[in-house]
Amino acid sequence: MTIVQSVAAVGSDRPNNRSAFEKDRDHVLHPYTDFSTFAATGSQIIEKAEGAYVVDNTGRRLLDGIAGLWCVNIGHGRREMADAIAAQVLDMDYYNPFGASGNVPAAELGARLAELSPGSLNHVYYTCGGSTANDAAIRIVHYYFAMRGKPGKRKIISRNNGYHGATYVAAALTGIHGTKYGFAQVGEDFIHHISAADCYARPEGMSEEAYCDLLVREFEMRIEQLGPQNVAAFIAEPIMGAGGVLVAPKGYHSRMQAVCRRNDILYIADEVVTGFGRLGEWFASDAIYQTQPDILVSAKGITSGYIPLGATLISDEIYDVISRPQCEGGVFSIGLTYFGHPVACAAALANIDIMERERLLPHAAKTGAYLQRQAKALLAHDIVGDVRGAGLMLGIDLVADKATKAPLPAHEKASETIFQGCVSRGVIVRPVGNRLIVSPPLIVTEAECDAIVSALSESIAAFMASRRGAA
Repeated sequence: MTIVQSVAAVGSDRPNNRSAFEKDRDHVLHPYTDFSTFAATGSQIIEKAEGAYVVDNTGRRLLDGIAGLWCVNIGHGRREMADAIAAQVLDMDYYNPFGASGNVPAAELGARLAELSPGSLNHVYYTCGGSTANDAAIRIVHYYFAMRGKPGKRKIISRNNGYHGATYVAAALTGIHGTKYGFAQVGEDFIHHISAADCYARPEGMSEEAYCDLLVREFEMRIEQLGPQNVAAFIAEPIMGAGGVLVAPKGYHSRMQAVCRRNDILYIADEVVTGFGRLGEWFASDAIYQTQPDILVSAKGITSGYIPLGATLISDEIYDVISRPQCEGGVFSIGLTYFGHPVACAAALANIDIMERERLLPHAAKTGAYLQRQAKALLAHDIVGDVRGAGLMLGIDLVADKATKAPLPAHEKASETIFQGCVSRGVIVRPVGNRLIVSPPLIVTEAECDAIVSALSESIAAFMASRRGAA
C-alpha cells in the first residue's frame, strides 16, 4: 500500500487541489487499491518532500517512516542527486543498449557494484526495478542450466510470505497468497513454496535452534520430493520485507545455502529491500548472514528511489557458462529498452557517493539498533504480540490474545486505524494485514525514531480505548 493511496484524503475538496485529486482518482490505477473506498476517498496528493519528511496537499508535514517504500535511503530532495541527473540528461540521455553498445554510467556502475557486492558477483544485468530483476534472475537460471546440458533443472523453490514483485513470474514467486486472488496463476509447473522462517509463529515451546532444524529439513524434503535433478534455484530475502519483517533463526541462511550447494542448486538472494544500507551494510547476505549468493537481486535503495533501476548481479561461475555461444550465431537473447539507462545509472553512482561520503551505513546500523531497542516498549500494549527486526526494518504484530497469538478480527481494521492515528500525529508507517511496518530513511535521527515510536504507542493506545468503548 503506497503513501499516496493510504493517507486519508484530507482537504481534497479545496479548489487549488481539486484538479490533481480528480485526475488521480479518475485516471490513475494505484497499487493495491481498495475499490470499496477509493471512489469516495481518492488519494492524498503528496506535493513536496525533503530530508526525512513529505508534505501533503493540505500543507501537513509528515515524517516518512517508510522511506517512500523501503527505498528513499538518502532522504528526499537531495540537490546533488538532481544535479547528477540533470547533467547526465544534458550529456547523453539515452541510447540503444542492445548488441555491442554501452554507455559510460552503466559501465562505471557495473564496476562499482562488483566492488561492493560479495564474492564473485562481478557481472550485472540491468532492469527497471525489483520485479523485473527477479524475472531476469529466473530466466538466467534456466538459461544457465540449459547451457550446462541440464534443461530439466528448472524448478524454483520460494517461501510463503516472501515478496518478489508484481510482474507475472515475480508475482508467482511471491508467497503472499492473498496477492493472487482473481489473477491467473503462472509458473505453477516450476515454482514451489516452503514455509516462511517466522520465529514468532514457530511451534509452542520449540527453541530457535530446533526451529531452524525443522525449516532446513523441510527444504531438504521438498528437494527430495521434486527431485534434485529438477530443482534449479532457491530464492530468499535475507529479512522478509512486505511479508512482515520476518527474521530467520540464527544460521538459517547459511544452512539453506549449504543444502543448495550439495544439490547443485543456485542460491538467489533478493536484496531489493535489504541492500544499500537498510541493515547497515551494502548487502546483508555475506556481511550479516554468512551466505554467498550465486545471484543477488537489488533495486530500491540502489538509486534511493530517485529514478527506477534494478540490477541482477551474477557470479563469475554463472557468467562463464552463459557467455559461451549456444550455437553458431547464437546470442544471449534477453534485453530491455531501458537496460543500463544512463540517467538511472548516473543517479545510482551519485547515490552511492553520498552514502559513502556521509557514512550512512554505520549511521544506519547505530540508529537502527536504537530504533529496535526503543520499539520494544510497544510490547507493553495488550494487542502487541511481537516487535522484531534489524537495522532500519521494524515489524509489529497486532494480536487479539498474546497467549494464543490469535489475530485481531479483520473487520476492526486495526493496522489501518493505527496507521491513520500515526498520520494524525505527523508520522507515516505502513499497515499490512495485522502488522505495522517501519523502515525510515537511513538519515533518520534518534529523535525521529523516538517520534515514530511515540506516534505508534499513542495510536495503539487510542485504538485500544476505542475497542473498549465499543465493547
